[in-house]
Order: sequence, then C-alpha cells, then structure tokens
Amino acid sequence: MSKLGNLGARLYRGEVGYDFVGKRKIWYGISILITITAIVGLAVRGLNMGIEFEGGAVFNTPKTSASVSKAEEAAEKASGHDAIVQKLGDDKLRIQIAGVDIKKSDQIKQDLAEDLQVKAGDIDADLVGPSWGDQIANKAWQGLAIFMVLVVIYLAIAFEWRMALAALIALIHDITITVGVYALVGFEVTPGTVIGLLTILGYSLYDTVVVFDSLKEQSKDITKQTKYTYSELANRSINGTLVRSINTTVVALLPVAGLLFIGGGALGAGMLNDISLSLFVGLAAGAYSSIFIATPLVADFKEREPQMKALKKRVLAKRAAAAAKGESAEAPESFDDGDPEDAADDAAPAVVGPRSQPASRNRGRGRPSGKRR
Repeated sequence: MSKLGNLGARLYRGEVGYDFVGKRKIWYGISILITITAIVGLAVRGLNMGIEFEGGAVFNTPKTSASVSKAEEAAEKASGHDAIVQKLGDDKLRIQIAGVDIKKSDQIKQDLAEDLQVKAGDIDADLVGPSWGDQIANKAWQGLAIFMVLVVIYLAIAFEWRMALAALIALIHDITITVGVYALVGFEVTPGTVIGLLTILGYSLYDTVVVFDSLKEQSKDITKQTKYTYSELANRSINGTLVRSINTTVVALLPVAGLLFIGGGALGAGMLNDISLSLFVGLAAGAYSSIFIATPLVADFKEREPQMKALKKRVLAKRAAAAAKGESAEAPESFDDGDPEDAADDAAPAVVGPRSQPASRNRGRGRPSGKRR
C-alpha cells in the first residue's frame, strides 16, 4: 500500500489528524479576506460581458494571412468600437464587436474584407441583440435560485437544516470567489461561463455531502457517550475523508487545467477560457469550502444546542477527572455508539453476583455420572 493510502487509512481510523475545526477562526478569516477581495474587484473592475449579453456582431473570416493585431485594428477602425479578435483553426479569425446594429454591420463587413484581403461574401456575420442576452441572464438566475432551493430542501431532509444552511453558505462563498476572479483577470463572460458556474455547484457540494454523511454516521447517539464533543467528531469526519477529497479534486482539476492553460493559453483557443476558468476556480473553491467552511460551520451551529453544550461539559469533566488521577486526559482514538465510561469498562465482561475467586478447572473431574446419593 502506498504512503498516501497508509495516511488515508490512519486518518480514517483517527490515529492521526489535523485540527481543522479547532482552527476554524483562521479559515473564516481567510475566506472573509478572499471574499472581500473578490467583491472589491467586482465593484471596481466589473465583469467583461460578452456580446451575447451586450449585443453586437460576430464576424467569422475565411483563411487569411492577417495577424490578430491587424484584424483588431481594422475592426476598430471600421466600427468605431472596441473589438475582440480570436484566431481559430486553419488561420481563420473570429471578430467580436459590441454595439453594432444591422445597418452598420454590412459596411463593417465590406471594410474588413478590403483590409484583410478576403472576399466579403466569404465572411459570415451573426448579429446578437441585447434582449437575447437579458433572457440568458434571467434564465441563469432562475436556474441558480431553483438549484439553491432544491439543495437546501434535500440536505435538510437527508441530514438536517443546520447542514443545509452551512452548505448554502459554502455555495455562495464559492460563487462569489469565482465571479470575483473573472472580474480581476478580465476574462469575457459568455454563456459558457454561465454553464461553468452552474456546473461547479454540483462539484462544490460533492465533497461537502461526503463529509456530512460521515459526520451523520459518527454522531448517531452522540449524547449516549462521553468520549467526544460534536466538534471533535466533525473534525474526525473531515480527516477521515480528507485523502478522498484531495484525490477526487486533483483528478477533476487536471483535465480542466489542460483546457485552461493548454487549450486556452498555449493553443490560443480563447473560447475555452469561458468555461474552463469558472470550472477551475469553482472546483478549487468547492474543495476548500467543504473542508474549511461547511463542516466547521455545522460544528458551530450544533455546539449552540443545549444537548451539545451539556455533552461538552460531561466530556470535559471526565477528562479533568482522568487528568487528576494521572490518567490520559486526551480524547480516545475510537468511538463507540454505546455508553462507555472508559476503555476498561468497555472490555470488562458482565458478571452477575459476587465472585471472590476464579472457578477451579479441576472441579467435577472424576465424578461419576448420574445422581449423587
């Protein structure tokens, strides 16, 4: 078994672990700082909305020897607006110009044909109205709202409302960071970006639900024992699924990173950036929030309950008594669903009535069978 597999097994058994829940204030502070940065970037720079949302024209040229910079200069000269030019396969160009109406598009098409030395009839022009972009945005918001409501209802039924609330906060955290990154790097927001944002919501919940399921199983009949507080069980659940979360996140990030850095960067396929950046940032933020945000929030919510407060007092009192006797005051390494007071009591067999000495192994030997007279 590999070292990572050994580590995962030891984390699952509780032999080793990191105190994620105990240091939750640090993670909350980091998340607040990142979220504020994302919001400030969004407020200052705003989102670079594509023509699908603002309206405009898209011109697809045939094979041409013109460079991207030359095509960009020609498009801006012909339209009087900023233009975005992307080089496609087989030396074709895709030119996007926002704020262009139908009447002006024909003249722009003629000017582009002259500057790029291609036939005007070979240039495909597609016009997009801003109303269509508004419809896409509205549908996206509706889909997001419906998804959030369904997630909260499902988690509240499958687990409890505190876990549903924590998962909802983590989702908002992930979406805010992803949108803020788009504002900071200036990538264009297209329908592909919206698809990517809606896709990451499911990935963001995956690790969270795995940890919640482990926590639900371990906290069953938690008030019948005095070994662990709820926060300690939450921390064991995170550690028990930590390697699994890392593995699934890395495996998911690798192909997305290929789309973003190789397809969108090295190969120049800029359209891949629309969806790959949202997926990459969202997956990373989702893995972070499931470990550092969602589960610690659940622990905070649960520790406010009177039953959990009483349990914590009993656990701490038992450890203080054990420390006074010179015994180990640390939390045990295993958790049982029963009501064990200590490890010795768990292992001791049940005995009915007094017993002064063990029974002799020779008793009854040599005695004839049948009734005694």
